[in-house]
Amino acid sequence: MESANQTEERGEQMAQTTVDGVEGVQGLVGQHLGHSDWVTITQEQVQQFADATGDQQWIHVDPERAAKESPFGGPIAHGYLTLSLLPSLIPQIVTITGFSMGVNYGTEKVRFPSPVPVGARVRAGATMESATPFAGGIAMNLAVTMEIEGGTKPAMVATVVYRRYV
Repeated sequence: MESANQTEERGEQMAQTTVDGVEGVQGLVGQHLGHSDWVTITQEQVQQFADATGDQQWIHVDPERAAKESPFGGPIAHGYLTLSLLPSLIPQIVTITGFSMGVNYGTEKVRFPSPVPVGARVRAGATMESATPFAGGIAMNLAVTMEIEGGTKPAMVATVVYRRYV
């Protein structure tokens, strides 16, 4: 996976949507915010994720066996690996200023409709579903779809909940 510095070196824009403060965030409700850059899923990433999580299932970490025995024709990324890409991809889509900090508050309705083959390219798209102020900040629900380049079904769909604090 590329770092933000590598993306900047290629001259690509980091965020497609920029907004400031509670009112700015509320103004985004119902709007599609854009897409991240495409990211290639590598076998090395899949192996590192398997090592970190302990999920060493052969459909992920044994390319030869996966090519012969799996219904996917080769190794696939863990569904949770695709979900774990969001902290690096969401900032490419939206920049929110006027807050001292933000946290990932959770995810809702996560589904993995299509497997991601190793070597495939994925990107995230996001829509602001809701923005609810609370004392000291705002809670935001983003509807996120992870697309597979050339695919007909998404790799992942989820509602991701973030909180920003003033």
